[in-house]
Amino acid sequence: MKFATFLFQTAPASLAAIAHKAEALNFESLWIPEHIVLPVTYRSPYPYASSGRMPAPPDTPLHDPMLALAYVAAITSKVRLATGIYVLPIRNAFATAKAVASLDVLSGGRFIFGIGIGWLEEEFETVGMNFKDRALRTREYVALMKELWTKDDPSYHGKTIKVEGVKFMPKPVQKPHPPIVLGGHTEPSLKRAAKIGDGWYGIAESIAEMRGTIARLREHERATGRTAPLELTVSPRLGEPLKLDHVKQFAEMGVSRIIFGAGPATKDQLAAMERFADEIIAKQ
Repeated sequence: MKFATFLFQTAPASLAAIAHKAEALNFESLWIPEHIVLPVTYRSPYPYASSGRMPAPPDTPLHDPMLALAYVAAITSKVRLATGIYVLPIRNAFATAKAVASLDVLSGGRFIFGIGIGWLEEEFETVGMNFKDRALRTREYVALMKELWTKDDPSYHGKTIKVEGVKFMPKPVQKPHPPIVLGGHTEPSLKRAAKIGDGWYGIAESIAEMRGTIARLREHERATGRTAPLELTVSPRLGEPLKLDHVKQFAEMGVSRIIFGAGPATKDQLAAMERFADEIIAKQ
């Protein structure tokens, strides 16, 4: 099992402290959440909590994830760096492809590209992006970016985006490209991950719920004829501290990575990371 933690969006000294602690304690990766803006009020239901409300208040400081991860890349050497989750269709696909390739080069091939189609319609409305066709644009953006990252003469023609007659550099260090991890629990999201992803990211409010979600995901994998299963990443929100038995149950489901969540206060997170390393990581 790989163990990760969140890189909460705080001051540079706090980002550095968490990153250095993660490497010292052998956490495999750091995952950074993001939004461009958070509306003060919103009608869109948050899909990853039974309350329908996201855990972050609207005044949560959210750095640009690529810039924050580039900063962390410069002060670390082995921990992997991941977006968890990057709202892909709210941004320009070419600019995103450039940022991903640059970050992968600057980090020495340590980037994991966690993406989603987005759920917060008010955020799309605020920045002037279409919410209705975000699933189609996500599929096409991924196809276009793979073309940019892997081909000397990229060519792609979709319904929403196209490219031809250009050069795109630099190419990512990881070949063919950084792993693409798709988030989402709906049937279309699971199907999309099975079709175009290298991995899947899920939030677990209960063991039983996650077992059912993974079973549905595997059905979609079989339907698409994948030759290699998705790497599964889970962020547990079980309402209690994660125990070794929980880790065992997740492993039995085929989960490869668990993201440990801690409080946003840096001092509390550092202490929680040490406890987690002693109680969970050291006993694996």
